[in-house]
Formats: sequence, C-alpha cells, structure tokens
Amino acid sequence: MARHGGRGWYGRVVAAALGVTTVAAAASVWTAQAGQPGGAKADPGVSARRTAPERAAVSDVIAHASDGGAHAVNITIDDGPDPVWTPQVLRLLRDNGVKATFCMVGPQAQAHPDLVRQVVAAGHRLCDHTVTHDTAMDKKSEAYQSRQVLDAERQITEASGGVRPMYYRAPGGAFTPYSRHLAASHGMRPLGWNVDSKDFERPGTDAIVTTVRNELANGPTILFHDAGGDRSQTVAALRTLLPWLKQQGYSFGFPVR
Repeated sequence: MARHGGRGWYGRVVAAALGVTTVAAAASVWTAQAGQPGGAKADPGVSARRTAPERAAVSDVIAHASDGGAHAVNITIDDGPDPVWTPQVLRLLRDNGVKATFCMVGPQAQAHPDLVRQVVAAGHRLCDHTVTHDTAMDKKSEAYQSRQVLDAERQITEASGGVRPMYYRAPGGAFTPYSRHLAASHGMRPLGWNVDSKDFERPGTDAIVTTVRNELANGPTILFHDAGGDRSQTVAALRTLLPWLKQQGYSFGFPVR
C-alpha cells in the first residue's frame, strides 16, 4: 500500500479545529443509518474509551472485499470532509446512484459537521482515518496509536450526531496488529484498498481514470480523496469513472464487515 501525504496540512487543520463547537444530536434517521445504534454525545474532555457505548467487535483482518458480490466495487473517499470538494463528490455520487465510504480525519469532521451529516443522510458510510493522518503511526507507541484511533472515532461520532464509523483506515496503510485489534474491538473493521487511483498526487484526470481502469483486476476497493489539496482532478475522474463502471456491468457495494 502506497504511503502518500504524511502529516503536512493535517497538523494545521488540527490546530484550526480547536474550539469548534460540539454539534447537537442528529435526528433518528441518521442514527439508524446502516443499522448502527446511535451513540451518546460525548464530553470532548472525556476519552472515547470511557464514553462510547459498547459495540460488538468485528474482524481485525483488513477488509478488501465488497458486500455487493463478485462484480461490485467499493468507492472509498479519504481525508475529508472538505467544504469545497466533498459537496461536489456527494453530488456526483447522488447523480449516479452510488453509495460510498468516507474515511474522515477527525478534526476535519469536527470543523464541518454539516458535511458529515450530509454524508450520513445520503446513505454513505463513515470510516475513521485518525486525527492527524500520520503515515508513520505504525512506528509510534501503542498509546499514541490509541489516541489517533479513538479520538478520531469520538470526533467523527460527535460531528455526525451519533453515527459511529464502521471502518478504520490507517493513513498510508500504516496498520499495526495493535491498531487493527483496537479498531475492531470498537466495531470498526480495518479497511484497505485494492486500487490506488493515485489522485492524491494530482497526475491529471486522464491518468487517474487510466490507473483505475488498469488496476480494477486487483480487487474491488478503490481509493480516492476529497481533501488534502485541490481535488478537481478527482471530481473530474469520478465524473467519467462512475458511469463507465456501470457500463462495464459493475454494481456498487460497501466493504465487508
């Protein structure tokens, strides 16, 4: 799994997100999304380990398969939400009748709770993508990994109004046995990818489209980004790829749980 991005702008986002007001509880239609139980609103000063209600553990094996079957793909969107690019991605998904999994950075979710709720209300799923997007977190202590995973889980859950992430994706694939087990014990299936669109590097729309088409044989879970910089190439590539995937007979699912 390629490691791209690093901490970079996420450190600045974390600082900017401090002091963001915790959002109020959402309507029950959100807490019921994807069959998830609603979580109680947590005190920002209290650890998620102590405030989050218990949830059944899932497998700690990194998921790649689709619940949609052998000829389905999983669209996964990382690093947001972003006020410029996430609405454009959501519009494209809606127009094509596609559901996706959004792997959110905790402070981004806190800064833009309206977008988190839009994602949930549209029937998409949430994924924990840590607090600072540290692609070297697998070299850090277990205490550090725990804070990255659980604090982001709390931030995303608060921003959504109680809908908890169903998956955990380590930045750059920096999983460890400890972080996988920790996430799984909190009901978040570790989530990998099969196709890296390489959109993060902004190689051009045509290059992104070509990469996805060429690598689809690797498996169903495709990685895109809706934050971390100018994502206009990603939006343009999705505008081409979503109808093309349908034309090729693919359906769209969620990663297995």
